[in-house]
Amino acid sequence: MIHRSLSLSLCLLLAGSSLFAQSSNKKKAKKPPEPFAWSNPIGSAGLEKYGLPSGLTHTTFMSPSMKVKVGYFIYLPEGYEASGDRKYPLVFHLHGGRPGSEKKSIKLSKFPDEAIKAGKIQPTIYVFPNGGPMSWYNYPQKEDGSGEDVFVKELIPHIKKTYRTRELGIEGFSQGGRGTTRIMLKYPELFASAAPGGSGYEPEKRVQDNDGAESEKVVFAKGYNTWDLAETYAKRTDKTRLPIMLWVGTKGFNYEFNLKYSEFLKSLGIPNDIIIAPEIAHSASGIYEIRGDELMGFHQKHFAKP
Repeated sequence: MIHRSLSLSLCLLLAGSSLFAQSSNKKKAKKPPEPFAWSNPIGSAGLEKYGLPSGLTHTTFMSPSMKVKVGYFIYLPEGYEASGDRKYPLVFHLHGGRPGSEKKSIKLSKFPDEAIKAGKIQPTIYVFPNGGPMSWYNYPQKEDGSGEDVFVKELIPHIKKTYRTRELGIEGFSQGGRGTTRIMLKYPELFASAAPGGSGYEPEKRVQDNDGAESEKVVFAKGYNTWDLAETYAKRTDKTRLPIMLWVGTKGFNYEFNLKYSEFLKSLGIPNDIIIAPEIAHSASGIYEIRGDELMGFHQKHFAKP
C-alpha cells in the first residue's frame, strides 16, 4: 500500500515537473515579429512609461510616392520651441532589424538628452525614421518597399522644410549600419558626418559575391551593396569631404568584418576612424553606454558652433 502511494506521488511529481517545463518553454518562446507598418505611434504616456525624454514625440508625413502616412520619432532639445528662428544640427539614427519600425531605436534618445543637459554637446535634434519593409533597402519585390528612397528623397526634405535645421549627420546600427553605409556612399553631399555602427559587412559581401543574392529568398539589385558602392564612391572627386566613423563592440558578431571594411575603405583612399567598445556585444545601447560621448562628439566636431 505504501509502495503504491509512493509510486503515485512520484508520478504526480514528474507530471508536475513536465507541466512546469512546458510552461517555462512557452514563456521563453519568442514572439513573432510584428507585421510591417509605415507608421507605429507611441503616445506620450507610453514614452513616459519607458523613461524616454519629454522632447521625444511621434509624428507622420504623407509619402508622395506611396500615398500613405510614414511615421518617425523626433527628439527636439529643450528650448527649441522658444528659440525663435535659431537653427539646430540634426542626427538621423537608422534602426536595425527587419522589417522596419521607427520604434526600434528610440531608447537611444536618452543619450543625447542627457549629454545636452550636461553641456557635453550643443542642443541637437535627433530623428528616428522607419526603414521600410527591408530596412533601408529599395526592394521592389515588396509593396511600398522603397525604404531608401522614402528616407532620402521624402523624409529628409520633409524634415528640412518642417524643422529649423542646419547640418545633418547620419548614423545607424546593424541593419541600420548597413543602410547608413550605402546611403552615405550614394549621397555624401547630404551629410556633414556619417557613423555606421555594428554593420553587417559580411552579408553585404555575400550580396556582392552572389550578384545581389543575400540568400535564396532575398535578392537585391546587382551592385547594391556596401563593397561595390565604396568602389564607386572612391572615384568621386569629393570622396574625402565626408567624415566617416565606424563603431562596433569587440563581442559583436560583426566585429571582425567591421575591421576588414575599415581597412578596405582605407585601401580605396577613403579615410575613416573606428570606435571600438571592449567586451560589448552586438548592442547599440551597450556601445552608447561606454562610448556614446565619443560617438556624439564625432558628429559635433563637424557641426558649426551654435
